[in-house]
Amino acid sequence: MGNLKCDRFLDLRGLECPFPVVKAREEAARMLVGEVLKVFASDRDSLKNFQGWATAAKNVVLIAQGVDHTEGDAYFIHYIRRIM
Repeated sequence: MGNLKCDRFLDLRGLECPFPVVKAREEAARMLVGEVLKVFASDRDSLKNFQGWATAAKNVVLIAQGVDHTEGDAYFIHYIRRIM
């Protein structure tokens, strides 16, 4: 996962559902086809919410998810590619 080239980044830690997906969707709308968005989110629901968005959306695909931590606080990392 660490080798993925990311064109854009959003740090949405601290935001609760539905705002991480809402903000990521807004950013994806400004991206070019093929670009990858990396998102940090602390909301546990973001794992299923990003999967649901990627399944329902026609213009993006979820290419990876993971968990990381900093100073003891866990957060989730989502990689989304604009496909159309």
